[in-house]
Amino acid sequence: MFLTLASFLFFTALVAGITWWKSRGGVGADSGSGFFLAGRSLTFPFIAFSLLLTNLSTEQLVGLNGQGFTTGLAVMMWEVVAVVAIVLMALFFLPKFLKSGITTVPELLDIRFGGVAQLVCNVLFLLAYIFILLPMILYTGAKGMSGILDLKALTGIQNDTVLLWGVIWLIGLIGTGYAIFGGLKSIVISDLLNGIGLLAGGFMITFFGLGACGKIDLDGGAALGGSVARGWTNLVRGLPDHMNSIAGEGSQAPFFEIFTGVMLINTFYWCTNQQIIQRTLAASSLKEGQKGVLLCGLLKLIGPLYLILPGIMAYFLFRHGAIVPSSAAVVDKTTGLLTEANAYGELVRTVLPPYLAGFFAAAMIGAVLSSFNSALNSTCTLFSMGIYRKLFPEAEEKRAVAAGKRFGLVLAIAAMSLSPFLDVIPSIFGYLQKMNAIYFIPILAVVLLGLVSRRAKQATAVFGMVAGVVAIASGYFLLPLFGEKWDLVSCIGEYDFVGLCFLAIFDLMLLWRLVSPSGKAHEFHDAKAVDLTPWGGAKWASLAMLAVIVAIYAYFADFSPLRIAGKVPWGAFSAKWCAAVLPTVALVVLDRCRE
Repeated sequence: MFLTLASFLFFTALVAGITWWKSRGGVGADSGSGFFLAGRSLTFPFIAFSLLLTNLSTEQLVGLNGQGFTTGLAVMMWEVVAVVAIVLMALFFLPKFLKSGITTVPELLDIRFGGVAQLVCNVLFLLAYIFILLPMILYTGAKGMSGILDLKALTGIQNDTVLLWGVIWLIGLIGTGYAIFGGLKSIVISDLLNGIGLLAGGFMITFFGLGACGKIDLDGGAALGGSVARGWTNLVRGLPDHMNSIAGEGSQAPFFEIFTGVMLINTFYWCTNQQIIQRTLAASSLKEGQKGVLLCGLLKLIGPLYLILPGIMAYFLFRHGAIVPSSAAVVDKTTGLLTEANAYGELVRTVLPPYLAGFFAAAMIGAVLSSFNSALNSTCTLFSMGIYRKLFPEAEEKRAVAAGKRFGLVLAIAAMSLSPFLDVIPSIFGYLQKMNAIYFIPILAVVLLGLVSRRAKQATAVFGMVAGVVAIASGYFLLPLFGEKWDLVSCIGEYDFVGLCFLAIFDLMLLWRLVSPSGKAHEFHDAKAVDLTPWGGAKWASLAMLAVIVAIYAYFADFSPLRIAGKVPWGAFSAKWCAAVLPTVALVVLDRCRE
């Protein structure tokens, strides 16, 4: 226990010290550019690792490995397929964002549509961060920490609820300090350091976990010596369904829905989510921004090795008795299996040596802090630049930044208070994606409308965001109350429902634009914020990564589940979605012809 605690404190103090040393000086944290965009000075290594660490928090480590525990390799659609969205960000969205010189996504809507559209988008982001993202980050961080460090034994606190509240508030207060007092510069520096630590720790878990799997003799003989190669063989042989990249309808990761709602959620997350793209908006040039985004994409391709495979190993080891639950609270009473939220922590506690457990816990806390303080910094930015500056246009920049910090502090306290109540949710990662879709999809539809149609009005954009949120939330929570035949999500699939909602919102906005166009076509002007010379290797790097995605899926694919009776065949899927997409394509073409 001493070695675990010592390595944890050492790595945590090391990151904090280096972050303070490197972030002092430079552009002042009291200026908007300095606090929110690090003075637009970020180069590609900082952008790449900050993107990765902002994404790679415990809702990924705990939540995605939890889904790997129950579903298997098919949930890599949230990692591997995300690279398609990252390529779109590098080649399509980022050049337009940097040209506009924006600080936030709502600011883009202000430039394109007007102040009301910006206000609605700001409110949607802030509500989502308060009630969904920030509490989720804190909850999964606390669950992961409790499992890895065995906090019951370390602290002597045996009450699960008290321990959960305490860890959540500890993480939240530390993260608030980074976000409120350091600004984006301190965040990205700590991200780079914690990113290196987390990647090293993640691969260590995979290495030791495969070794533990290799010790089990599937033929019923004596325990084996254990090796990484034998562990991999045991997984492939012992869990063929879990090691399949293709899952049929009804699973947590249906293959066909990758091309619909999953792709759209990934696109919003990597291309228009303020928490993520803020570090790309801080790029020193388009070239550095593109290199940073695509380097993050390359790192995402190896993500399943430490974000999904450990969950699969946890299932294998638990089924063979190698993982002994630390308490009854980590086991689902209905299924008899580890709960998704506890599977990863129990694996780490079982396979990682004590002298490395503290190091990994520190890196994991770094990931939690990265996502938490990044989201909190984004909320400060959204409030300060999108609401406070609109209400008080004559206010000094220093006052606006101070108001954003105070607002962020209030939000942090609210998130820490709400977070423990997530303990009743069975599938954390599934819940996160479901709730995210409510605001992801309408905002993505409006941003795309603003980029592709030059004559859509502000009223059209406001309608798209409000109607979209109401429609998706109703489909999730209201319609099922009227009976099974009204439950569209269950009838057509959760992510297919999201895809159809996106098309409906986008089509209605395009029809509105065609019936009642703006009198003047909008043009995005170059704000001269950074050098817009693109990176020459961006297209070739993008094509190479897209080819790797196909190769990964093909290597692990067993297409037989798609041929089972009752599953959606390729032909029916293609026909359904071609019919759904054709009206959208026709409307976009008509819109361009009317310019």
